[in-house]
Amino acid sequence: MRYFFHIGYHGTKYSGWQKHPGVLNVQEVLETALSGLLKTPIYISGCGRTDAQVHASQFFFHVDIEQEWDFDLFFRLNKILPDDIAVFDILPMEGLPHARFDATQRSYDYFIHTYKDPFLSEFSSLYLEKNWDLDKMKAAVALLPLYNDYRGFCKSPDRNDHTICNVSSAALFTDAQGDKLRFQISANRFLSKMIRIIMGRLLDIGRGKMSVDEFESHLISLETPAIIIPAYPQGLYLSKVTYLYLDLAPRSTFALLKDEGSWLKV
Repeated sequence: MRYFFHIGYHGTKYSGWQKHPGVLNVQEVLETALSGLLKTPIYISGCGRTDAQVHASQFFFHVDIEQEWDFDLFFRLNKILPDDIAVFDILPMEGLPHARFDATQRSYDYFIHTYKDPFLSEFSSLYLEKNWDLDKMKAAVALLPLYNDYRGFCKSPDRNDHTICNVSSAALFTDAQGDKLRFQISANRFLSKMIRIIMGRLLDIGRGKMSVDEFESHLISLETPAIIIPAYPQGLYLSKVTYLYLDLAPRSTFALLKDEGSWLKV
């Protein structure tokens, strides 16, 4: 029987989702926990990859389990997992749906705070900047859904079969004081570090180091810039994964920022 697990994790301590020898990763922690509880080797397939220190407020993986369990797997799994990984739902699925290849849209959020705050340091990226040019940053963000080749926002484009990404929405929000920012973007796929690279360019625009026209030129020319500096990883969240047959609201609703509202919503 195939199951989808709906989870979330705080990625600060991990070298990303993907299993790699010699480093702490989310996939291996979950496989170890499930293998111990079910007393058989368990291998899972995630809906994507996240880089080191990147979070996921919504994430899915699938697993095939032959034998039914006779205990509360949801309760026991959450009990033995570390506090920075949570299971929200265990969903039996018909057929053989694939957590990664069947996803039709993914959404990410990137959070920034502009003053030192010990309660935000692992959940948002600190940039000690004031007086962002928010209008120009928003003008650049509005361009993103108008183009679909993101080669200019990828460090190693030739490692991909292609660099086409269909961005369905993109927006930039701030709190009333303008000292907290949230960048939101949704697309059918993303390239490695693409969102952090875009965010780095938006920060340059906000500081007056890049024009909106220059930003758009990277979307038009399809040339990889000589120097690419991604934004910090700790502000980035995979926040929504959508399937034709499964569209769940994220369990963690803190990641909401509106122009007229607060940056964090509990």
